[in-house]
Amino acid sequence: MKHRKVAHVMTSDVIRVEAPTPFKDVAVLLAQHRISGVPVVDDDEKVIGVISETDLLVRQARLGGEIPTRRRWRWTPAARRSAAKAEALTAGQLMSTPPVTVHADDSIAFSARLMAQRRVERLPVLDEEDRLVGIVTRRDLLQVFLRPDAEIRENVIEEVVGRTLWLAPNEVGVKVVDGVVTLDGRLERDSEVSVAENLTARIEGVVAVVSHLTSRFEDARLQPASSAVHGVADDWFHKP
Repeated sequence: MKHRKVAHVMTSDVIRVEAPTPFKDVAVLLAQHRISGVPVVDDDEKVIGVISETDLLVRQARLGGEIPTRRRWRWTPAARRSAAKAEALTAGQLMSTPPVTVHADDSIAFSARLMAQRRVERLPVLDEEDRLVGIVTRRDLLQVFLRPDAEIRENVIEEVVGRTLWLAPNEVGVKVVDGVVTLDGRLERDSEVSVAENLTARIEGVVAVVSHLTSRFEDARLQPASSAVHGVADDWFHKP
């Protein structure tokens, strides 16, 4: 099953800074380019950290006297990191590490899950040598959910019903409304039901799968399929 890659939606012209870049210069770059974050790279274009607007705000709060700097030995590790950022003078001191990154040939679905799980707004994109080649944002990845329902339905019929289950198109009912795929029909085994549901959920643009599939024979090797299987957007849209 083919999936679009991060390289297809990423921004190649990446604004980046190096560790010695002064705090003020980082703030100016974000404002000038109207971006909310920037990767920090070394001399070999390897990403060593990421700076977000939140990091800058921590520093600003320190300047306003809102973050205490004494008796740190009582603080949690998170509080210690915030205190260090509050006194940061350079990008290297301000950045968050280790950076959460993806590779250009990773799928959009994988990147969306990673972004939701790690609760980040952007992902630096690396090449096969782990050098920075682009950046992908939440907005970029959301493009996958703009696929027309008719295109998603055709994809399900071709990839799942035809190529995987080896069935005629009319043997499984496929309905798509606003990215939600409803499957109807009766297959031979429980295992085929599970395969149909899971593969449909992995197709790009699928928000969720509602399954009314049944089977003629039980397959003892697998658990019975659930009545609904959520797609890649499940974690995405339920992000706290």
